[in-house]
Amino acid sequence: MAGASMKHIRTRIKSVESTMQITKAMELVAISKLRRAKARVENVRPFHEVLARAIVSMQATIAESPCVFSQEREVKKTCYVVIGGDRGLAGGYHANLLRAVSVLTKGTQFCVLPIGKKVLEHFTRTGDERLGGDYQQAAGVSIADCTEIAKRLCDGFAAGDFDRVLVVYTQFKSMLSQLPVSETLLPLQLQPEGQPQFAGAIIEGDAEELINSIVPQYVSGILYAALCEASASEHGARRIAMDSANKNAGELIDALVLKYNRARQAVITQELTEIVSAAQAL
Repeated sequence: MAGASMKHIRTRIKSVESTMQITKAMELVAISKLRRAKARVENVRPFHEVLARAIVSMQATIAESPCVFSQEREVKKTCYVVIGGDRGLAGGYHANLLRAVSVLTKGTQFCVLPIGKKVLEHFTRTGDERLGGDYQQAAGVSIADCTEIAKRLCDGFAAGDFDRVLVVYTQFKSMLSQLPVSETLLPLQLQPEGQPQFAGAIIEGDAEELINSIVPQYVSGILYAALCEASASEHGARRIAMDSANKNAGELIDALVLKYNRARQAVITQELTEIVSAAQAL
């Protein structure tokens, strides 16, 4: 009976060790991908920051008739661009993101443009209205895709299909902290900081037309930056989850080894008792 118990414990130890090898490998992969994602976040930020300053400067020249993308109106319907991940095993990454979306959308009329397999699966189950064009693989969304999404959002906003556009994603704060945030894409909420950088620039052509052509590029830059942030956050959350899994597996192996040693000691003690009893009976 004790031998069968020891065999079962050995099998469990081998199983946990195999799982631990997988989680360690996944942690190393997450760390490697996280480094690249952080580099992308840092490289993409200057793009939309320059465009934002240019838009602010051009808006100053047409202050009497602001462009359609800057006009505030009564919010009857909101479009949410929700950026998630493609795989699980990332702790509470997706649960926290979807909980934040649920709080934002509660009691309101909205449509959603999901990016990422897990987010798409969620909104497919809930049956909420989705904006055309599903992006199932967040990792495969390119700058060209962001430009296409931005054009669709800008066209819908200008046509009055929705009155506000928000992007909801997980912001990478640090290796140990990733927080779901929402950011307004439309209407534009750009505030001039001091003297506009391009205040003295000569604008060739109609300023309003230039703004209308630049805004989709600005929105696409914000979307791509949010994608990079979400990617870094997903890998950071997965690294934490795999590190926790490794620690739990190590603790479980230690407990099983202790249990195995006790069972082995019990077998040895029983054998010694039988030998002594047999010797005394002779």
